[in-house]
Amino acid sequence: MGELIYKGVNKTMFIRSKKRAQSTLEYAVIIAVVVGALIAMQVYVKRGLQGRLRQATDDIGDQFAPGVTTTNYTTVSNVITNEWINTATGTANMTGTMTNSIQNQVRNGTENVAAQTNEWWFTNGS
Repeated sequence: MGELIYKGVNKTMFIRSKKRAQSTLEYAVIIAVVVGALIAMQVYVKRGLQGRLRQATDDIGDQFAPGVTTTNYTTVSNVITNEWINTATGTANMTGTMTNSIQNQVRNGTENVAAQTNEWWFTNGS
């Protein structure tokens, strides 16, 4: 293929460099669009991560600090017992003793978590 030369300028080289510049510009525009999309999505990604972190901390449950935490508790226990003792030897006469007992127990109190300095752990030296 012959080269086109006009007024001392090689037109083939000029067309190739023009196409190369257009390709570079297209790549730059694509990269700018991708970076812009990532910057726009940054808020949503951050909110998603914060929501997941919040859910994970809620799954762990209530936290406590040694020496500061106080727990209040109430325990209720109800027991009902029915007992029948048949003293007759036959099935015609149903004589015996019926005993019913009801037991209720309610326990209230508080419990303090001790400070770590009051706890005792085995050490390698003992």
